[in-house]
Amino acid sequence: MAVHLTRIYTRTGDDGTTGLSDFSRVPKTDARLVAYADCDEANSAIGVAVALGNPDRQLTDVLRQIQNDLFDVGADLSTP
Repeated sequence: MAVHLTRIYTRTGDDGTTGLSDFSRVPKTDARLVAYADCDEANSAIGVAVALGNPDRQLTDVLRQIQNDLFDVGADLSTP
């Protein structure tokens, strides 16, 4: 069954900041957020490669470990 989004906005506007895991706010241009976005993008690309590329079991295991590591790095970057 498809997920239906009834609201995709917050009605708070965009002040150029984003929230970290401790609810503090930093500018969207913060180097930490750029690094976080790079980890997220790499993780997504690896996921697509695993899903569509049909790599062998050994390579899939390595790629999934890299995804886990990237997820951990992203969590560290979101913590001040």
